[in-house]
Amino acid sequence: MRALCWLGEDGLAVRQVPDPELRNAADAIVRVRRSATCGEDLPLLGGRAPYLSVGDVLGHEFLGDVVEVGPRVRRHRVGDRVVVCATVACGSCWFCRQGRYGCCDNGSTGPAVAEEAWGQPTVGCFGHPRAVGGFAGGHAEYVRVPYADVGAFAVPDAVDDDRAVFASDAVPTGWLGAELGEVRPGDVVAVWGAGAVGQMAAQAALLHGASRVVVIDRHLDRLRSAERHVGAETLDYEATDVAAELRERSGGRGPDVCVEAVGMAWDGTGPRSLADLFVTAGRTATPPDRPIAVREAVHACRKGGTVVVLGTFTGFVDTFPLGAVMHKGLTVRSSRQHGQRWIPMLLERMARGEISTAHLATHRLPLEQGAHGYDLFRDRADGCLRAVFTP
Repeated sequence: MRALCWLGEDGLAVRQVPDPELRNAADAIVRVRRSATCGEDLPLLGGRAPYLSVGDVLGHEFLGDVVEVGPRVRRHRVGDRVVVCATVACGSCWFCRQGRYGCCDNGSTGPAVAEEAWGQPTVGCFGHPRAVGGFAGGHAEYVRVPYADVGAFAVPDAVDDDRAVFASDAVPTGWLGAELGEVRPGDVVAVWGAGAVGQMAAQAALLHGASRVVVIDRHLDRLRSAERHVGAETLDYEATDVAAELRERSGGRGPDVCVEAVGMAWDGTGPRSLADLFVTAGRTATPPDRPIAVREAVHACRKGGTVVVLGTFTGFVDTFPLGAVMHKGLTVRSSRQHGQRWIPMLLERMARGEISTAHLATHRLPLEQGAHGYDLFRDRADGCLRAVFTP
């Protein structure tokens, strides 16, 4: 079959790879109808993730048709149109039984690697190296889906493919932001990043009853998208003092909940916190892997508030403002998404028009143009918010 493969730093191409096969009784094989780019892919594409190998198939946000099922699959039949959760969880370990699918003990094929990196085994993810799954990704004609009854979900007829694909990752990850932040009616919420996850986090906060949601970015097309399709307020961080403006919009206290939705992809241009005034002194640029948006969120959040980290970080970060966390009494929370817990509910909300995702698919391309699609996505060229591929 054809699949979009990693060929080394910033190298992608469609190659012929072996067709997937059922390996376990709970597996299913899905013929991909749509797959989407995601900011979490960019560190992989740039070669900044350990254990990624030349020839690995990328992509973790996808949906398609079931074409084969193992003997233990009960919830799906051949021909079902399903969206597949980006994370791979077993559904039966202690964490999954608590609804914390993003902390699954059995979702990765390389638990020893994850233990070495982070202290414990972690949930798996499609299109990632062994430390975070080791499963071939969704930018392909077919995908093997482990634990299919746990991680694949029937798509309502009212939700078309271009909308439903984002229920795989962007929508549940955004919902996670509101859940971890425990957003309540009347809260003021700030979201750093106007990409797909940032916009879905803003939308989730509004659905949880937030009175004001402010999205922060510098790309005007993305800010306009957040205003038009989500109903959020926006701030261009290159044109305003973000912390001062957030205080102004929150009664002088600062936001109740601050959500960081950019991770290592943040492209700030200059000091974004007090620490940067010292760390970047005499330099012309800030290294892209510093948690710039996280630090700004910590400094902006009101005392006693909550900072939620949705962006992807792979290892250690420096100059984290722990003193501010302690002195301000902040709660900092993070996790991989628990999509297995929420996707059915989110799909129903999408079917009723309560969650808007159609605008996220700004570019639709055949899989053969996958490398070009990632160039557009990485460079935010031509107003690209997400590129969606059709095999």
